[in-house]
Amino acid sequence: MKYFKIIMLVVVTIMSGSLLYGQECMEGASDEGVNIIGFVQTQSEYNFLGEDLRGESLNELDFYFNRVRIGVTGNAGYDFSYYAMTEMSPTIGGPMILDAFVSYNRFAPYAKASFGQFRTPFGLEVGSTGCHKLHTINRTHVVSNLAAPFRDFGLMISGGTGDISILGSKTTNFLGYKLALLNGTGLNTPDDNRKKDFLARVTLHPLDFITVGASYRTGEHPPLADGVFIDDKRTRFGIDVELKYADFIVQGEFIDGSDDGSYTIGGGCGDPLQTVIGSINRKGFFGQVLYMTPWNLQPVVKFEQYDPNTSEVEGLNDQINEITYGFNYFFNEWTRLQVNYLYRAEENARVEVPNDALLIQMQIVF
Repeated sequence: MKYFKIIMLVVVTIMSGSLLYGQECMEGASDEGVNIIGFVQTQSEYNFLGEDLRGESLNELDFYFNRVRIGVTGNAGYDFSYYAMTEMSPTIGGPMILDAFVSYNRFAPYAKASFGQFRTPFGLEVGSTGCHKLHTINRTHVVSNLAAPFRDFGLMISGGTGDISILGSKTTNFLGYKLALLNGTGLNTPDDNRKKDFLARVTLHPLDFITVGASYRTGEHPPLADGVFIDDKRTRFGIDVELKYADFIVQGEFIDGSDDGSYTIGGGCGDPLQTVIGSINRKGFFGQVLYMTPWNLQPVVKFEQYDPNTSEVEGLNDQINEITYGFNYFFNEWTRLQVNYLYRAEENARVEVPNDALLIQMQIVF
């Protein structure tokens, strides 16, 4: 019976999504007119939750929109471009504005200035990967918690070395950079203080098959606790690497974060940002391997680990260890099916909690 439900889950998800590509963070395609862009992600989720005391199944099946994004992009003359994206999915609080910014491109690819609300350039999985290009359905736990807020309002200068040869390398953008000055309050939230967050990301691309990146973010904001006069502070540091050789892709990322006075939970991909009073240190990493077969089928395996409180007493089992097994199937340039099985391994291997999940997503980009 369980396998029948799983098969039906796959079939229904494919049917519901096949009736539905757009590029997130793409540039204007022409000098004139407006380009309408966006993508739709229909999703189903089956949670394996075991049985209750009466032996009845607690498993849950749900169908919903993961993301429904519609936007516009284009060029205004030779030097300026614009980009705006909305989220329409009620699952993550839509409708709302995700991105809306203007860019000055006179000195591109060496330097470009963007002003408005945009995706923060921290790390590999957020700073370099749009939601429609994720290799697995979910972002990793460490990224969702420590790279957030994913979007903010401010000024960003970005660019790279372009086609300039450095140290004999023939790669494009041997050195890339993104520098941002941000409110620090997150998506569609007005600034509540005079101080700003500073964010920097640098990448090195010495050979065609390897890119190494490092990211840093720091900022202060008014204290949330009563009777405290020292500003709360957060600091993030991350390193990442991506290897692309033939049909193989290997990615890995590590993030370490410290929060003094207060810290946030969530805030990724439109999720609400929750603030908690207290100081905390957190860290985590992920690694994943993909291979594109000749049949447009791309198997993927990802392992991730996230410690939500590095100062907690050992043995409290709060560390998250998760393995994602799955595949991506590309029907064409615009349509993709993703199937992921999430195995959540408890820190104490002697205690196995029924909390695995099967996720299926259909995506069409326009």
